Amino acid sequence: MELRQLATFEAVVRHRTVTDAAAALGLAPSSVSQQIRALEAALGVPLFVRGPKGMELTPAGQRLRGWARSLLEQAEQATLDVRGERRRLRLGALETLAGSHVPHVLARLAERRPDIDVEVHSDRARAGLLTDLVERRLDAALLLDSGDVLGGLGFPAPAEPLAFVDLDPVPLALVCAPAHPLAVRSALVPADLAHERLLVNVPECSFWMAADRILGAFPERVRAGGVPVMRAWAEHGLGISLLPRFAVADSLRAGTLVQLDLPLPDLSLRLVWRADREHLPGMRDVLYAAARP
Repeated sequence: MELRQLATFEAVVRHRTVTDAAAALGLAPSSVSQQIRALEAALGVPLFVRGPKGMELTPAGQRLRGWARSLLEQAEQATLDVRGERRRLRLGALETLAGSHVPHVLARLAERRPDIDVEVHSDRARAGLLTDLVERRLDAALLLDSGDVLGGLGFPAPAEPLAFVDLDPVPLALVCAPAHPLAVRSALVPADLAHERLLVNVPECSFWMAADRILGAFPERVRAGGVPVMRAWAEHGLGISLLPRFAVADSLRAGTLVQLDLPLPDLSLRLVWRADREHLPGMRDVLYAAARP
């Protein structure tokens, strides 16, 4: 069993066809097929069957999947150590956080672990980050959540063993245009929003989920778009919106938005990783170096 065969096996698992795996690896399809046959011969079991959606794993292939990633990761870490090269952390983050919170996390890591290089990959969707974590294409990911368990905000958590630590609170703001009737009212409760229009993005959005938890079903949901669109629509008096305070701070200072007087809990900036990767040398120390003092 060779490392290159395991890397080819991983590519076929990820891309589902020999042709696509070959393109990703820069190999001929015949070379990919030959390596898979050699790996199956070395192990004495079939790893794939051809199904309607491409190459599907056999039970033996499913068992090898976890071993392959673990062995390849250890080989990579060994290579870096022997060469005296710097450790690399592959960090994913929601695009919403890429400009606001990722720089602070990188600064903490640079101060506490100057021996680490960080690759940052941003994604619009939380599901993409979690999939990349599960598939070990990322070492860790930054996302928004709440509560004591992963997915407490309302999204489904993967079945794989994931661990997390909360880094920072992320305050929310319920905002509207200065001319909105609610702008001058105090001590609001969710029931006061019963006939309002709440500007939202998509149900998978962290702020839609937060609105469900905090405001309930009272405001009518009106789909606008991402954070910049929701902010702009609220400034033009098209509704109210629940957004992270960092995203509306400039608008609040400029007076184009006002924050409604309704108490809101913070969300958490959560760093998530696969619990079964903590055995890699120094990985846990690196992850916790990103946390606050």
